[in-house]
Amino acid sequence: MKLIDTHLHIWNLDKVAYPWLTPDLGILYQNYEIDQMLPLMQEAQVSHAILVQAANSLEETDFMLLSARQKDFVVGVVGWLPLLEPAQTALFLEKYKQNPLFKGVRHLIHDEPNPYWLLQESVLESLKILADNQIPFDVVGILSEHLDCVKRIGEKLPHLRIVLDHLNHPRGTLTNEVMQDWEKWLRIVAQHPNVFAKISGLGTVVRRKGKNLSEEDIKPAVDLALETFGVERCLCGGDYPVSLLAEGYGRTWQMYQNVLNQLLSLPERERVYWENANKFYNLAV
Repeated sequence: MKLIDTHLHIWNLDKVAYPWLTPDLGILYQNYEIDQMLPLMQEAQVSHAILVQAANSLEETDFMLLSARQKDFVVGVVGWLPLLEPAQTALFLEKYKQNPLFKGVRHLIHDEPNPYWLLQESVLESLKILADNQIPFDVVGILSEHLDCVKRIGEKLPHLRIVLDHLNHPRGTLTNEVMQDWEKWLRIVAQHPNVFAKISGLGTVVRRKGKNLSEEDIKPAVDLALETFGVERCLCGGDYPVSLLAEGYGRTWQMYQNVLNQLLSLPERERVYWENANKFYNLAV
């Protein structure tokens, strides 16, 4: 079975500035290059990958595109554009569209002090440029306000394809107030047919201190994503190397596969593992 990891990071601290990557992050504060990935992917039976931005810079986008060109297993890059400047967004998008590996855009909105950063007029204008060019947008949210942004963008720009990275970071358990609010908003944004859900990064948000991560920890969030978005709008990604804060690459994928094996038939898993990624990111895998 083909399996596309829709959320893989690489970084080189000597070549690109990553303001959020600081020594206190321990295992993450080192270089993670594309050459390291193939053995890990083969062991986990992951056939292809999409590189996703980890810095709000054109330099990192160029770094990822150059790295991706060297490896056949990389089928796309989700880069960055200066969304606050629509004219610059249009200019650089025209440049990057010439590269067949450029497949999407993301901005680290969870690092912005304003939770409604996406609703600024200049950003909305840039998002319309993406939509008009059939370039999808990854939303890396952590707050209910971020999902509120997605709802409003879905109303203003219904032709923009959006995916919720890490399911907007569900924290806690499905019985507490935080999770109830997350579930409510997830159901609201799922009503927009061009909003997709990325089952990824769950290990780092549900892990309990002093407790080993298990399939049962992530299953409620996966189950809810499948229920609200349907198998036709769910993708799967490993979020490596950030996932190392919870588990290694192989164990992360083992947990996702074990949970999805319980919940879905083989044809349904094929949709989540690669058909939906092809559809959302306009791949040809």
